[in-house]
Amino acid sequence: MSAGHRPPANAGPSQGFQPGAKKHLGQNFLHARDVIEKIVQAIAPKPGDALVEIGPGQGALTFPLLDRHAALTAIEFDRDLHAPLQAAARAHGQLRLIEGDVLAVDFSALAAELHAPGGRIRLVGNLPYNLSSPILFHALDHARAIVDMHFMLQKEVVDRMAAAHGSKVYGRLSVMLQAFATVTPLFTVPPGAFRPAPKVDSAVVRLVPRPSAQIGIADPALFAQLVRAAFGQRRKTLRNALKGLAEAAEIESAGISANARAEQVAVTGFVQLANRLAAR
Repeated sequence: MSAGHRPPANAGPSQGFQPGAKKHLGQNFLHARDVIEKIVQAIAPKPGDALVEIGPGQGALTFPLLDRHAALTAIEFDRDLHAPLQAAARAHGQLRLIEGDVLAVDFSALAAELHAPGGRIRLVGNLPYNLSSPILFHALDHARAIVDMHFMLQKEVVDRMAAAHGSKVYGRLSVMLQAFATVTPLFTVPPGAFRPAPKVDSAVVRLVPRPSAQIGIADPALFAQLVRAAFGQRRKTLRNALKGLAEAAEIESAGISANARAEQVAVTGFVQLANRLAAR
């Protein structure tokens, strides 16, 4: 992963490597065993699953998953973690490490390479605060190749991901994710579960990509453009925020008041408006 708020190894003779966290990579290593177990239970790996972990760090989640599942592919940006991870993993199962930036990994191609059941992988990981949104959007670009995602992120980000319209934290991230996936916050993780402790709470969230037929978006690029414009200037009404993209009459024809602000419009409203514009 290109930066990390990442988990360490559990205590034990085969898992004793403890490299210091790198500030420039945003690393905070998870060490609380009860939290690790809750995450593994939430993922509930099944025989045949093609598990791919983003940012294994010191292996806190990696090794318990290997104990349960025997095989795992992991993407790790920090080269210094590769050798100790590989060495410690031998006592738990088969770990395949991909070195590099997760944003450069083609998940669709990886699913094919791993011979994933149904051509779909399961993503897990402890995402870095500074790259969580780009990673989420990158994963959605490959949604057809993904069964589900279980991520730990900053709680504030999870709150925005799952927010309903009308909420102060409802925004572009909420609409874009909820349009293409079911977003379910699972539980909160306190700062003390990490080493060093971050200054904010974290949370674990599950995302399940929606089937294409259920999404119903005629032109995804236009939809993304519409949502970006609507939330680009939150204080403006849609009549003004969408100037040059949608006329007031077109906004009204989608069942949305042209005088409404973006945070007042449900995901379905944005879908309906985008589809009307696409049909035009």
